[in-house]
Amino acid sequence: MKNILVIGSTGQIGSELTMELRKRYGGGHVVAGYITGAEPKGELLESGPSAVADVTNGEQIAAIVKQYNIDTIYNLAALLSVVAEHKPLLAWNIGINGLLNILEVARENHCAVFTPSSIGSFGPETPHVMTPQDTVQRPRTIYGVSKVTTELLSDYYHHKYGVDTRSVRFPGIISYVTPPGGGTTDYAVDIYYYAVRGEKFTCPIPEGTLMDMMYMPDALNAAIKLMEADPTRLIHHNGFNVAAMSFAPETIYAEIKKHKPDFEMTYDVDPLKQAIANSWPDCMDDSCARNEWDWAPRYDLASMTADMLEKLSAKLLK
Repeated sequence: MKNILVIGSTGQIGSELTMELRKRYGGGHVVAGYITGAEPKGELLESGPSAVADVTNGEQIAAIVKQYNIDTIYNLAALLSVVAEHKPLLAWNIGINGLLNILEVARENHCAVFTPSSIGSFGPETPHVMTPQDTVQRPRTIYGVSKVTTELLSDYYHHKYGVDTRSVRFPGIISYVTPPGGGTTDYAVDIYYYAVRGEKFTCPIPEGTLMDMMYMPDALNAAIKLMEADPTRLIHHNGFNVAAMSFAPETIYAEIKKHKPDFEMTYDVDPLKQAIANSWPDCMDDSCARNEWDWAPRYDLASMTADMLEKLSAKLLK
């Protein structure tokens, strides 16, 4: 990677990924792509170039690629799971039609492409415990359907045209930098905000619901490490399972109470979020990622919780 375009650079993952890439490759080599109305601000704006990059406009993406001599595209444009269920046509247009535009630009300009998939690409028929790398994928949400299609399209362009496409299946991502914005796993971010503010938390996910989660620093490392990986070692290219921790709401609550003994939590289950969560894996088998490009997370629930509370306290209690 020499010159990189991050599409969706002001989103939950994109804002932090852009800064991490600039730290590693230099600010001038990483273009922050954004859509009108979601312009970069502060350090994200000042630390490197930026450009309007709407995935539904293939000509616009192609112009940026040529202007900045881009060789790698991180495509993070997508609606999150709960939002997508309310706007399925928009979710498909951004997630799939937008991806086709990017893949065509990549084919014509010899770019590598990272487009993340998700645990949402699995469905009720998928084995929920140690979910295999290669298994049945029959999701029942438009988010999941689009993620499966993302994996298949990316594989198609790799095998048909030789485009260097790569992706991971992200679990729920937890971060203290960007607030959550409509995902099923967002409760695991919200709960820390409530704990730091000393407020009672109402959990929308029922007790006992296990889901794979990951701390943002590990997620960023997974995305970059895969794109830096030796292609001769890769048996898979798109949809690598990556895992770090799996927990239910009562488990994360208990871990937070070790630091905040007075913290309280109740339940008010959201039926839509519950249905989505029940269709996702409890924990994924990520042995292929570990074997093919040496994936390994740094954070578990205890170390993530300590860091989240420390960082959020500094952020919210100034």
